[in-house]
Amino acid sequence: MLKNLIKSKRGEGYIDTVVIVISAMLVIALAVKIFPVFIVKNQLNTVANELCREAQITGRIGTEVTKKAQDLTEQTGLNPDISWEAAYISGTNKIQLNNEMTVTVTQTVDIGFFSFGSFPIELTSKAKGRSEVYWK
Repeated sequence: MLKNLIKSKRGEGYIDTVVIVISAMLVIALAVKIFPVFIVKNQLNTVANELCREAQITGRIGTEVTKKAQDLTEQTGLNPDISWEAAYISGTNKIQLNNEMTVTVTQTVDIGFFSFGSFPIELTSKAKGRSEVYWK
């Protein structure tokens, strides 16, 4: 009797269906938690490129760039750390024509999988450019 129940194939299709549905739900849940990271990375790239372009046009890292950074953080909802590397004209925040500048934008994002844990990762975007302003 027990031997016949073990050999019986009835109900096997239901178990396969349940396993497939549970696996699909786990994949969808993982995607829901991972895809926003790519969106944040894209937004960081945009912020870095626009800040660098603003600094290129103005030839300095001053109020215009700060205002642009505030506008971009309001638009994107991000609060990134922004750092600059540039060869300034001594005593000023001005960058001479054709001198290189680099902006680094950093944001920490948590990709925790619901109640299973928290996994913060640091996203970094860089943009390089050259000053387009000649300072006398």
